[in-house]
Amino acid sequence: MTSEMIDPVGMIAGNGSFPLVFLDAAKKAGIHVVVVAHEGETDPSIDGLGFPIRWIRLGQVGAIFDTFHKNGISRAAFVGGVRKPRLFDLRPDWKGMMILGRLSRYHDDEALRALAGEFEKEGIEIVPSTLLLPNLAAPVGPLTRRKPTPEEEADIRVGIEVARIIGPADIGQCLVVREKVIVAVEAIEGTDETIRRAGRFGGEGGVVLKMAKPGQDLRFDLPSVGPETIRTMVEAKARVLAVEAGKTLLFDREETLSLADSADISVVGIE
Repeated sequence: MTSEMIDPVGMIAGNGSFPLVFLDAAKKAGIHVVVVAHEGETDPSIDGLGFPIRWIRLGQVGAIFDTFHKNGISRAAFVGGVRKPRLFDLRPDWKGMMILGRLSRYHDDEALRALAGEFEKEGIEIVPSTLLLPNLAAPVGPLTRRKPTPEEEADIRVGIEVARIIGPADIGQCLVVREKVIVAVEAIEGTDETIRRAGRFGGEGGVVLKMAKPGQDLRFDLPSVGPETIRTMVEAKARVLAVEAGKTLLFDREETLSLADSADISVVGIE
């Protein structure tokens, strides 16, 4: 292990299981992590993992800088996302208001890049969330026993084309295609609700795609899938999950793929 990897790391924790997985990897590697967690977003069980934690409200940017400076943190990672509806409940401190005030619109990447710029001014480098988990991203190729049919592969190609067009507008990180028709596009509701809506309106046999936005900054909020994605697909009677290889995080890989195999769902990493 390099001396760089032994240096302490700051973590700005969002929701989901990723912050817990990140800390588990840090513990195994003997790396000290200072955590800033978000009230109403971060899993409260993070308190029991043995790392120093400061809880803040969404938008308290100055509190993050203060915590990291006091703990000698010179590099940090954003780990886990924030539910988009919560963005309407922002309670920014003066530092957060200053950053938001400079944005022309609230676009995820624009806001996060502006935030990263402020971290750099404070002497804190923002590193990829996969820093401790380089193998978490999905690989290329079929990951389950069943491979997509030629018809499903055609739906995947349609989904890729549409995702490339609408991705720059900060929508469509997940979309669902059936028989070359776009059935559902993710906006603020999240992946699971997008898949459920596709099942209601498009019927069974949907092809679900998860892709990064074109030119997405890979330090921030990468697309992710896991067991719950497969359970939701079973509920919606979807048949294929296509994820962008190298840019989509695959959590609980063994359980996820086992669930998919049991439901005869095809999971494939696409380039």
